[in-house]
Formats: sequence, C-alpha cells, structure tokens
Amino acid sequence: MEVKKLIKNYQEFRKLHFHEYEKLFEELAKKGQNPKTLFIGCSDSRIVPDLFTGAKPGDLFVLRNVGNFVPPFKPDDDFHGTAAAIEYAVSVLKVHDIVVCGHSHCGACASLYKDIPDSAEFIHVKKWLEIGEPAKKMALQSVGGEDKEELFRTTEKASVLVQLDNLLTYPAVKRRVKEGSLFLHGWYYKIENSELEYYDEQKEEFVPIAP
Repeated sequence: MEVKKLIKNYQEFRKLHFHEYEKLFEELAKKGQNPKTLFIGCSDSRIVPDLFTGAKPGDLFVLRNVGNFVPPFKPDDDFHGTAAAIEYAVSVLKVHDIVVCGHSHCGACASLYKDIPDSAEFIHVKKWLEIGEPAKKMALQSVGGEDKEELFRTTEKASVLVQLDNLLTYPAVKRRVKEGSLFLHGWYYKIENSELEYYDEQKEEFVPIAP
C-alpha cells in the first residue's frame, strides 16, 4: 500500500472512527500501557495480529521481526533490539503471557533452504537466519526433503518450538516461568484459511484452537 493511501486511510479514521476509541486512547495516555501479553510475530505484511485476535489498543505488546525469531540470550554490549523488547516486556511491563506466533508460507523459513549471497546487502539477513538452523535440522530429520511443501510447513512449526526454547535462555523469562508468573505459548497461523493452531505439550503437536 502506497504512503498516499495510508494517509487517506488515516484521515478517514480520524473523521469516522476515532471517536469510538477516544476515551480508551485518553486513558492509555494518562495511565500508560499495561498489556498482559507479549506477542512475538513475523514482520510479514500478511500477518495482522490485532485483526485475528481482536486486540484493542493497549492489549498487546507486539514484537515483530523476520521469521518471528528469538535470538538466544547474549550478555554483551552490542545492539539487541529483539532481546531489549523481551526484557522490557518481562521485567518492566511484567506481562503474564508470551506468544510466539509462526505462520504458513513464511519467507524466512523458506530462505533457510536457499543460498544467501555473501554481500553487504544481505549481511544481517544471512546472520539472522542462523537462528532458524535448528528448526531446519529438526524438519529434515522429521520429514526429509523430498516434499518441499511438507518440509517448509514442518520447518515453520519447528521454528516456533526453537524460539520458545530460546526464550528460556533469558534469565528473567526463565525465573518467572519457574515461579509460575509467566506462561509461554506457541501458535501457528495459516494464512490461507486463517486457522490458528497452538502447540499442545501433552500431545507434542500443533492442534487447532477450537472455534
């Protein structure tokens, strides 16, 4: 969508719909945010968490990046945008839940099976995709590589589990999960039919969330 269209939509929102949320925005401005859930999703433009969860302003603390990846905890003085968002949500906002939401037809997961050029244009993308390598290994061991679509779907779901494990490398996350004050959830969203699945630890598989 072009910027001109975005501006037009904004103008329509201000004119036609803002009054529906005016009191809510005033309250959020005065009292600050108090979201109960950190939603870690993909930057993919087809994924709109507010739309399919029905979340209102102030409900979700949203972290989006390429592939909904969670880098393992690394205590150094480099720049860590994803890690900073996790720490802020867990230790400052004190969210009650963290949802890692993968999705079908994920470009990041598909890219795990492609040769990324050694170029300055892709230096950060190539490094970032290393976070998904354990999921690639899990998928290949599980279904092999003959059926590409099955392989990609399996990789997408395996990646959600990898990111949940990576979350537990963060000291505050691990501590609060152990205390029972923080809960982790793995979701998988199907773009083609808007079906949402969650990881059932007892069944050790993703199952549909009941309508």
